Amino acid sequence: MKLSLLIAALIASTTTAFAPGNVESTSTALNMDRRVAFGQIAAAGAAIISMPSIASADGSVSATTIQRAKGIYGSRIADLKDAVAAGDFAAVAAEKNAFILYNSGVYPKNKAKKAVAVKETNDIFAAIRAGDKGALKVAYGAYIASNGVNGLPDMSNDKGQGFSNDFDFKRATKAGSIYVR
Repeated sequence: MKLSLLIAALIASTTTAFAPGNVESTSTALNMDRRVAFGQIAAAGAAIISMPSIASADGSVSATTIQRAKGIYGSRIADLKDAVAAGDFAAVAAEKNAFILYNSGVYPKNKAKKAVAVKETNDIFAAIRAGDKGALKVAYGAYIASNGVNGLPDMSNDKGQGFSNDFDFKRATKAGSIYVR
């Protein structure tokens, strides 16, 4: 008797498992109307656009990059001393990029000093456009004095080591010799 009740219970449970039931579609994230979808897309786009740029390519600002700008471009500007004394406008005009790169590399964060340096650079090139040798000497002297422009030292072989690896900015300059015994 117990066995027949057990078999009847198994048959009843199996028949109810295969019986048709009330079938309803479940709501998923894919079941939404177009207005809601475009609203969510627009909100995500606005959030992305309003975020500040994470990978900003404005350049690295450190003591090393400032030193590099002073070394490379300051040396090119300091080497114009003889051309300014001779009144060679073409030589000074050819180094216009050195002035621009010096101003942006040495004063990347200090806008006040950069504005003064740019004004002095404009004075130099205004003297070149006017063809005034005296004004060029005065403007160049003022630029050198206020910005502390120095040339790289001449490191001949008897003065020691000028650079330590191939990535040093002094490697291909007159300051980049290595004394080897």
